[in-house]
Parts: sequence; C-alpha cells; structure tokens
Amino acid sequence: METYLNKGIKEIIDQFPEVEEILNAYDIGCAPCMVGTCLLKDIVQIHNLNQNEEQEMMAKITKAIYPDKEIKIPNTERKKTIESKKIAYSPPMKKLVDEHVLIKRWVALIPEVIKNLEVKSEEGRQLILDGVDFIRTYADKYHHAKEEEILFKYFDEELDILKVMHADHKQGRSHVKAILDALEIKDKAAIAKHLSAYRDLLTEHIKKEDEILFPWMDKNLSTRQIGELFSKFNETDGQIGYSPSKYEAFIDRVEEKFKQN
Repeated sequence: METYLNKGIKEIIDQFPEVEEILNAYDIGCAPCMVGTCLLKDIVQIHNLNQNEEQEMMAKITKAIYPDKEIKIPNTERKKTIESKKIAYSPPMKKLVDEHVLIKRWVALIPEVIKNLEVKSEEGRQLILDGVDFIRTYADKYHHAKEEEILFKYFDEELDILKVMHADHKQGRSHVKAILDALEIKDKAAIAKHLSAYRDLLTEHIKKEDEILFPWMDKNLSTRQIGELFSKFNETDGQIGYSPSKYEAFIDRVEEKFKQN
C-alpha cells in the first residue's frame, strides 16, 4: 500500500475508479482537478477529516485497491488531530474566505443570467459586460492577485496544489475572454456555455481553497508570517483605485432584478 500512497491520485483513480467514489463520499473532489498529480498520502493529510474518518476512508481505499487481500491500513502523518470540521482561519485567510462570499453570490446568479440571457438589447449586453467586469476586477485583480502575488509566494509554487490553483485561475480567465468574444458576435449559446463552465470551475475552486488549501497553509505558516500576510493584504487593498462596495452594489442589484422576475 505504501507504493500507492506515493502515487498521483489521477493515476490511482484511472486504475481503480471506485476510489473516486470513496473520495467524493468524504467531500474530497479530486476528479475535477485539472492537474491531478497530488499524491494519495498528501490528499489524505491536508483534508479536514478527523482521525476516525481518515482511518475509515483509508480502509475503504485499501479494500478497493486490494479487494482479495487483507492489507494493513497504513497510518498517514498528521501534524495534529482535527476534531471538528469547523475551520478557524487566521486573519489573512479569513479575509480571502470573506471575499469568496461575494464571488459565490455572483456564481449563484449565473443560472438566472443564462436563463434570461439577451444579447440584442443594450440592457442585456450590459449585464454580461458588468458581470465580466466583476470577474476581472473584483475576483481576479482584487482577490486572485492577493493569492498569486502575495500568499502563494510563501510556499513552493511547484507544489501540486498550487499548480492546480494557478491552472484554475488561468482557465477562468480563458472562459471570460471566450464570453467577451461570443458577446461581440452575439452568440448566446457560446456565452451560456462559458458562463456555465466558469460557474462549475469557481464552485470547485473556492471549495478547494476554503476547505483544503487555506487550512493547510495556516498550519504551515508561522505567527510572524501570518502577521506579514495580513499587513500586505491590507496594504494592497489600500492601493486599489476603486471601492469594493461598487461590486457589492452590482451583486445586490442583480439579485434584486431576478428576485422580481
């Protein structure tokens, strides 16, 4: 079993599809990951499972890999036992998680945006343009920039989980460009396709950060580093040339619009 603990999770899922179902049952969604080279032992360590859940899950994975053999369940290293799924974030991580709330509100609106998609009227086109502005300015330049240009620099950016985050950000930007290209030629089907893909991507991306990446980072940052991060985040926020309240008002407006429909 030690051999499989040191293999990439996508390789294991390809060989033993049942492992994907087991991970999903514990809210560990590795299948949508674009990179998938995280080692099985790393995935077990960084997810927010208590020790009993971890042992139970490993027993099921071991059985899926060796269905006809009695194999000793391997112990995985853990820095501390997590007794609850409630996550306590440090101030800088809490700041990022709080920013996710507004992004999730936009993501939740996307199905209604698609349902009411209109590309011939100025009002319909402006809604898409305003949504793209929210993504590019608030979600990307304001939020993702703090991750990529500050937070991730405290870690080895060759780590698989950080490659996944960078890949997600890049893919999100690709969807946004495709939305604008489609709007230019009034292609409703393409706009809907890329809005939906962006929604799926960001839903999984935020879940990975809130539940996996940020708690893992908090455990591996010193008190001094956490203080530095918080100061750098606040300094960066003070340098932006607009108020985030502009985007809160946009989300409020769109929510109210669809509430009345």
